Amino acid sequence: MHYCPGCGHGTTHRLVAEVIDEMGIQDKTIGIAPVGCAVLAYNYFDVDMQEAAHGRAPALATAVKRLMPEKFVFTYQGDGDLAAIGTAETVHAINRGEKFVIIFINNGIYGMTGGQMAPTTLEGMPTSTSPYGRELDLMGNPLKITELVANLPGAYFVTRQSVHTPANVRKAKKAIKQAFENQAKGHGTSFVEIVSNCNSGWKLTPIKANEWMEQNMFPFYPLGDIKVDGKLVK
Repeated sequence: MHYCPGCGHGTTHRLVAEVIDEMGIQDKTIGIAPVGCAVLAYNYFDVDMQEAAHGRAPALATAVKRLMPEKFVFTYQGDGDLAAIGTAETVHAINRGEKFVIIFINNGIYGMTGGQMAPTTLEGMPTSTSPYGRELDLMGNPLKITELVANLPGAYFVTRQSVHTPANVRKAKKAIKQAFENQAKGHGTSFVEIVSNCNSGWKLTPIKANEWMEQNMFPFYPLGDIKVDGKLVK
């Protein structure tokens, strides 16, 4: 894969593909690829795929699902794509309760374009555009987009997982499968966040990046279900 060694994208790709295969929906699935590290996601899924302009994947997914409601539709987006330039598309699609799955990779940074600060970058976290760390009075607060969308009435299932250990991989797969099953039942939007590392952007080895993620990302972005069956759980 073109992803950096140790990145969570490859594992998450595999989980999405396994769920599609196990559900027997390969010929019924359409994926929407983003702009960002996962811009080439269509190279790794043997299903129909479309490329969206930067941040516009939910808008494109809305059109695909409405035109072909019998299809399983999912977007696969990073934090720069989904929570920065694509915030409006994300919020309004979920608020409408569009019946597709959103897979959201949050590594707290713009990985593909050089490690710039993202909406999800933590306080004090250095990036190429905040070399002394994110300063809240100057740069604002990190955006908890997942908690934000969980409060929208159209969100049916919202969860935050990770793929950095075997146990967490199993939990993430279960969440992704639940999201696709919700779509099969005609429920509103299912939103699965995967907190991942960016060892190249963070300037750490994969092992050290996972350790940093556990120590810093998880306290601010806690793992677990946020909304299930249309009801907030925490």
